[in-house]
Amino acid sequence: MSSRKKSRKRKKGERTILSVLMVAVVGLFLCGSLAINIGSRIVGSILNDSADTDVDVINDRPVQDWAEDSAELTIAASPVMAPVLLELAARFDDQAPSTPDGQQMSVQIFVMSPEKMVKDALEKPLFQALSPDSSLWLDQLEQAWIAEQSVRDSVQNEEEGSEESTSQISIGQSRVSTQMRYAVSPIVIAAWESAAQELGWPDSTIGWKDIQQLAAANPDFKWNHASTNTASGLLATLAEFYAGAGLTRGLTEEAATRQETLDYVREVESTVRFYGEGEEVVVERLESEGRAFLDAFVAQERVVIDWNNDGPGGDGAERLVAIYPAEGTLWTDHPLALLELGSQADELAVTENQRLTYAAFSDYLLQPEAQNFLLQRGYRPADLSIALDADDSPFANTNAVDWREPQTTLQMPSPSVAEVVRNSWYYTKRPTNVYLVVDTSGSMEGAKINRTREALTAFVEQIRGDRDRLGIIEFGSGLKSFTPLRTMTDENRLDVQRQIDQMEAEGGTALLDAVYASVVDLQAQAASPEAADAINAIVVMTDGQENESEHWIRDLYDLNLGNQSTPLVIFTIGFGDDADDELLREIAGIGNGQFRRANETDIEELYRIISTYF
Repeated sequence: MSSRKKSRKRKKGERTILSVLMVAVVGLFLCGSLAINIGSRIVGSILNDSADTDVDVINDRPVQDWAEDSAELTIAASPVMAPVLLELAARFDDQAPSTPDGQQMSVQIFVMSPEKMVKDALEKPLFQALSPDSSLWLDQLEQAWIAEQSVRDSVQNEEEGSEESTSQISIGQSRVSTQMRYAVSPIVIAAWESAAQELGWPDSTIGWKDIQQLAAANPDFKWNHASTNTASGLLATLAEFYAGAGLTRGLTEEAATRQETLDYVREVESTVRFYGEGEEVVVERLESEGRAFLDAFVAQERVVIDWNNDGPGGDGAERLVAIYPAEGTLWTDHPLALLELGSQADELAVTENQRLTYAAFSDYLLQPEAQNFLLQRGYRPADLSIALDADDSPFANTNAVDWREPQTTLQMPSPSVAEVVRNSWYYTKRPTNVYLVVDTSGSMEGAKINRTREALTAFVEQIRGDRDRLGIIEFGSGLKSFTPLRTMTDENRLDVQRQIDQMEAEGGTALLDAVYASVVDLQAQAASPEAADAINAIVVMTDGQENESEHWIRDLYDLNLGNQSTPLVIFTIGFGDDADDELLREIAGIGNGQFRRANETDIEELYRIISTYF
């Protein structure tokens, strides 16, 4: 059975199990909640709320709370690795290790996106260790920590009247005190076997340009790579920039920003069907839709193994195969890092017992039992003495993956170059036309309208490309306001923010009329130069029942079917318990999107996640 579908109970006394709720949020809108049914207790996102009664909460946010002699180590883990680490943590706990003072060691796992790990680790995190998919996130954390320390020192010197120059300010201790690596997996292009054969697999080497050319020549060929706030998405984008620069080592800021490099990346990116959160989300939708959903997608190599061995691919369905980009690829290196806490005011330090638990768990991850478990889950072990071609290895007796690949491993660029590439990607990626359709009916009064304003602001902040266009339709008893699509210049962004700030709750719920208006406008503008090759999307939010529209759901079907040349994706959000789930699911289905439910706690994060698709 797939590791995504295993379910097991943890022993009595454990405080926190894998946050299924957060996984559902991470799986938002592309496929629904991930089927990671692990553990017996469900808790909220570590960033937003907690179901534990022994975690203090101030202003709706949990605060640090562990005893001075605590031996419980809490690890924030990426959505891809969290199920595997949860099982390894359970096995570690079952050994009942203890500290010299008799405290029982315990390892708890929270699922969290790497980007949120970095953000939270800069503040007063509820975790003492983190495991993103790539050490790139640890580099980003250290850079951000150094910058924050410099600002704090500058402010302190100014307050104390010090004449010490900024260049002489002591940075202070690092935020990451120690780290190790326990598994690796190269980034590949996972494709259905028939799609891979169409590209020339297994007889020919295949590169990014081959993917782009096939997708440009065949509009029915659909491929995806995640947003650059995921490891697979960022590493794939770095590989594209390497390919565009014609390099395999030493990518510099100058090489990455040359016009020919940017042109190459923009051409490849122009054929991406959509972006998103990560490969696990894609896999879940492949399970229900198969080839009709995507032909190929960027992923870690272990996804191909997991699909073929434990997922639907093991039931006689078509296989996935791994294409190792001819220009070279990068690897996820799955680090585990301990934070150095306690330097900020009112911040709890990592206890000596937690340090001992970290050391013990790190040692356990490198032991043969854990390393072989990781191998069976499709990862390449950190222990190089383990043979990948042994008879019981998932790399043996198959050509879906090749343990001898990749032939070319790209050099990981410096953190500064990676940041330049990430910023440049916003201006080379496929542009987006997106309408935010917002319910501001009377039932939204109070906390709902306040949280909606904050959520919309968070969404707008994530739209950074100079070709992305955004519009807002606000509805109550009718269309209260209709702001057409506009490029998000600084001036337009401020104007949109003013509109968001002025939203007030009143009236009924003309949901279908508002959605209909957004579809009509997207279709009308599809032929304009600004809309060429853009992703056309609608994000709909309502907290109530349709009761004011002149249009019917059938009208939306007819409108969409009547213009298949303008593909749309529609995401719907049911805000609170009174929304019409059935209608929202139907609307999302018209746009090949997904319906999700939200409350005041998670709606802001939900909007942030939706923005990764654009």
